[in-house]
Amino acid sequence: MAGKDLDGLRRYWDKQSGSYDRQMTLLDRKFFGDTRQWVCAQAEGEVLEVAVGTGLNLPLYPADVTLTGIDLSPAMLEQARGRGRAIDARTGDAQRLEFPDASFDTVVSTFALCAIPDEKAAIGQMWRVLRPGGLLLLADHVVSTAWYARGVQRLVELVSIPVGGEHFRRRPIEDVRAKGFTIERHERFKLGIVERLAARKPAS
Repeated sequence: MAGKDLDGLRRYWDKQSGSYDRQMTLLDRKFFGDTRQWVCAQAEGEVLEVAVGTGLNLPLYPADVTLTGIDLSPAMLEQARGRGRAIDARTGDAQRLEFPDASFDTVVSTFALCAIPDEKAAIGQMWRVLRPGGLLLLADHVVSTAWYARGVQRLVELVSIPVGGEHFRRRPIEDVRAKGFTIERHERFKLGIVERLAARKPAS
């Protein structure tokens, strides 16, 4: 993605950083349920969280994991660093991760692929930085299984994509499968709008 476009997204998320926790706490309660706990409890070893945001997930990880987080927004990362959990928090682009191949045991991303311009590139980068046998843990809002909800999502995108680059009709699991991951756990609920999965990179 062009640098000027990333700069615009960075400014957008910097502005959202002050209200982000309040908005997400409401969505967690109304729609996402225990999804953050479901994801984080499975993490192991050296963990990378892509688009860590303000660090809402950080208190939920097992005590014995080592955490690295990247996010496009410096303002979001400042809040993540204040969560009281040790983390190597870095400004970065999910579409071009600045880590060597096979650096992490687990890669996590929650409610972020919806707003990454090229989600396929981001998943490709997650594959690259995962060690053989490593675990990918994803959760997001996706295209609904109900036709009437899909219609609403399409209308919402007329505003959400131009304003903040947020998509409501993606299905990351399709790109995960296409990349070569093996799906180990998968759940979908709330008219199919919320989807979470655990997928394994082949060991060889």
